[in-house]
Amino acid sequence: MSDRVRQMFADIAPRYDAANTALSFGIHHWWRRVVVRLSEAQHGMSVLDCATGTGDLAIAFKRAVGKEGSVLGTDFCAEMMATAPQKADKNGLAVKFEVADAMSLPYEAQKFDLASISFGIRNVDNPVQALGEMARVVKRGGKVIVLEFGQPSGVFGALYRVYSNHILPFLGGILTGNREAYSYLNRTAAAFPCREEFLALMNETGRFERVWYKPVTFGIAYVYIGVVK
Repeated sequence: MSDRVRQMFADIAPRYDAANTALSFGIHHWWRRVVVRLSEAQHGMSVLDCATGTGDLAIAFKRAVGKEGSVLGTDFCAEMMATAPQKADKNGLAVKFEVADAMSLPYEAQKFDLASISFGIRNVDNPVQALGEMARVVKRGGKVIVLEFGQPSGVFGALYRVYSNHILPFLGGILTGNREAYSYLNRTAAAFPCREEFLALMNETGRFERVWYKPVTFGIAYVYIGVVK
C-alpha cells in the first residue's frame, strides 16, 4: 500500500463510521449482512477479515460463528482499527484485530475457513496478489468473499454517477474534512474491474475451483465468492 493511501485513511478514520452511514444512508450495514449470509458462515468457523477498518464486517462474522468460532480482523492502517476493539467489546463479542497487509498475510496456509474483504480490494497495489494471499490462508473448500462497489447501468446508474461524482465528495468533505479522500474513493470505484472482469482477477490467482458474483442494490455493489481448491 502506498503511504499516501494509508495516510488518507488515517486522516478520515475518526469520522469514518459516521460519514459512511450518512453517505450510504445506512445501507452498507445490510450489504455486510448479505456477505455473511452468502458466505454460509457456521458456528465454530474461523474467519479472516482483511481491510477490516472499524470492524463492522468482522463483528458481523463473529455473530455468525459464535463463541466457538474465531474472527481476526486485519488492516494495513492501524488508525482505521483504533475503535474496532471497543466496538466489538461493546457488543459483547471477542474479536481479535491485527495490523497486516493483505498482499503479504503473516499467517500459515489453510488456517481459516473463510476470508473476506469489504471495500478494500481496489485500494491494494496488486489485487491479484491480495486475492491469492487470501485464498492461500483459507482451507480447501473454504471461501474468499469480496464486497466491492460496482458501476450500475441505466437510469439508476446515471443518477448514481451524479451522486457519487458530485454530491458524495462534497458531503464527505464536510463530514470528514477531507474531500479529496472521497473523490479518490469514487474514482477508484468507477475504474475498478467489475462483474466478469473481477472474476477474471480471481481466476488469475489459480487458487479457486469456482467463482461467481451477486449484485446488491441495483449493482451499486457486488459480492464476489470464490471456493478455494
